[in-house]
Amino acid sequence: MGKTIIISNRLPIQLQIHNGGINAVPSVGGLATGMKSVHSGGDSLWIGWSGLTDEEIPDELSGDIDEALAKHGSSKVNLTTEEVDGFYYGFSNRTIWPLFHYFLEYSEFELDSWNTYKAVNQKFADAIIEKANDDDTIWIHDYQLMLVPQMVKEQLPNISIGFFLHIPFPSFEIFRTLPWRTEVLEGLLGADLIGFHTYDYERHFLSSVRRLLGLEVSFNDIYSEDRIIKVDSFPMGIDYKKFSDAAKEHLQRTPENQSELQQRLNKHKQSTPDAKFVLSIDRLDYSKGIAKRLNAFEYFLNKYPQYKEKVRLIILAVPSRSNVPQYQLLKKEVDELVGRINGEFSTVSWTPIWYFYRSMPFENLIDLYTSCDIALLTPIRDGMNLVAKEYIATRTDKTGVLILSEMAGSANEMNESLLINPNNFEQIADALNQAINMPKEEQQERNDVLQKRLERYNVEKWANDFMTSLKNQKETSHTYVSRKLNEKLMTTVVKNYKGSKKRLLFIDYDGTLAGFHTDPQKASPDEELYDLLDKIASQENTDMYLISGRDKETFTKWFLPKKYNMIVEHGVWISQNGEEFRMLENVKKEWMEKIHPVLESFVDRTPGSFIEEKNYSLAWHYRKTDPDFGQKRATELNTVLTSLIANDDLSVLNGNKVMEIKSSNVNKGRAAMRVYADADYDFVFAIGDDWTDEFMFQELPESSITVKVGHQKTQAKYYVDGIKNVRTLLKRFID
Repeated sequence: MGKTIIISNRLPIQLQIHNGGINAVPSVGGLATGMKSVHSGGDSLWIGWSGLTDEEIPDELSGDIDEALAKHGSSKVNLTTEEVDGFYYGFSNRTIWPLFHYFLEYSEFELDSWNTYKAVNQKFADAIIEKANDDDTIWIHDYQLMLVPQMVKEQLPNISIGFFLHIPFPSFEIFRTLPWRTEVLEGLLGADLIGFHTYDYERHFLSSVRRLLGLEVSFNDIYSEDRIIKVDSFPMGIDYKKFSDAAKEHLQRTPENQSELQQRLNKHKQSTPDAKFVLSIDRLDYSKGIAKRLNAFEYFLNKYPQYKEKVRLIILAVPSRSNVPQYQLLKKEVDELVGRINGEFSTVSWTPIWYFYRSMPFENLIDLYTSCDIALLTPIRDGMNLVAKEYIATRTDKTGVLILSEMAGSANEMNESLLINPNNFEQIADALNQAINMPKEEQQERNDVLQKRLERYNVEKWANDFMTSLKNQKETSHTYVSRKLNEKLMTTVVKNYKGSKKRLLFIDYDGTLAGFHTDPQKASPDEELYDLLDKIASQENTDMYLISGRDKETFTKWFLPKKYNMIVEHGVWISQNGEEFRMLENVKKEWMEKIHPVLESFVDRTPGSFIEEKNYSLAWHYRKTDPDFGQKRATELNTVLTSLIANDDLSVLNGNKVMEIKSSNVNKGRAAMRVYADADYDFVFAIGDDWTDEFMFQELPESSITVKVGHQKTQAKYYVDGIKNVRTLLKRFID
């Protein structure tokens, strides 16, 4: 069994250069805690940046640092000051962070930063490739490294890769504004499993994949040319026991053993026994909604003046990215708001807001969590918000009220809290009033449910669930009915082909020999394709049929002068040896008058869709429509048609962005079998990409070589990755 390789922007180790030596101290909390169960023993490696730039590391200490990190199962990626500025402070935090948190006005789209981001992602990928083997499992973390999965997959196609995004993924309308949106999506799709905190983020990602890349999405599976990528949500938990045990130990301390902060809190509690402490802990970030929270608190004091001198808001703002201009402006705004509100409402014995702008040790966090009656957390956009979970975990007597923004990822798991819209001051004020007056029994009832849930789905379970899902995905990808037509199998197929006495080939066109086009008429054959088909068709003892849902007029124009054998409109028409098309099936077309107006109404209501009229079938194309809207309309149309054609011996074929209505007795399988019966063939080959080709795969004899284009569930024996591979395969028949 291979090792697990964890990759993140920062290593879970803090390096300190002191007196000419190096000291490596494990980080506490955050991802380091979450990955503890995965990053354990000698079977794992953590790759990331050490936190020290190349310029900060003396040459003589480089080896010592590597050695110190190795003791903690870690390996560093070297970054220069310029790379950190462009990659981390630039693209990651001035482009992706604001964009993904819906602060489009703060997003900077700088080409230099993007180029640095790409170069640094390649550095991380190279570091993985150097250390990894095919049987290893790779888990890449967060928005700083979104290109790494594809970079690794290109070099190590068989390795198992997971990716987890710890921030929100925005809606398509927001994401599409990113100039490098396609590159980011393709980078992420190098992973076999992509994880998000919530289903909403997962849904936004799938929508962007459909709309921007045009890939097929089925439930939470994405079908690329050669792979199936799974997308799922894994809400991150906390180390519940750590916080719960710390709170229990904290409450057992005697007054003289308590921290200075706790003694101060106790003093104020004693002076005003019925007063309430409202806690607010965040990084100083515009996504956290701290300024709005202060304004909402001011609104609350004005709406409910009876709580003046009875409620105190304690704000802990942890410094963050202080060299980014937006954060400097935010700090100034918060400072001014605190000063103004305190100036307006303070009395001799009461200051409404206690404001701390600093990091606090774990002990002091426990002081605040256990002492505060209410937690007020109102992020405007937040991937998860673990503070909400930490607060609940520390409430040993199950009292305390959590007021939580519905925009936080954790809100999906914490419905028992008071959920608010962070932009609605009226609602926040009312929630504070409700929290202050909530009976103790109700508090305990709500928190009992929350605590049981948080204890059950802790951070260790989050990590294990992701790794289990990644393992299952790897196993699932090998359980499809079809096998990849690899070199060894191909050699056998070619050998049988060349050793056969009489060959029969059925080759689909759209999605097999040629790519799809928004205008089907523009997907015409190129000279390379003509040359390939000419050579196959001219071989002795070889009957080659192009078999397609296309109309006979188009194939007459494209292929009749070549005298290829052709079956079109799914089996209605056949042309052999350059003869004019003749009907293979006796079909009616009277039904088309009834169906055509229905399709027209859907064209009118679905911008970008159109009708293709064939001789004996009608096709409604929606390739040019919005993917989600098109799929919705297709489902609606399918329902309408099913009821209309119930008694007419008609079928609806759901192809790739097309719905076709035709006679039930017409399909590619039936047509192929009629041709097969005409001669004694000892080699039969069929290849296609669409649902309509499944009839052919099903009907042809068991001895046939049937090939699906694309890695999807199929009746075919084998599959190939894409159109390019189809042509490569067919060339083997003529070499």
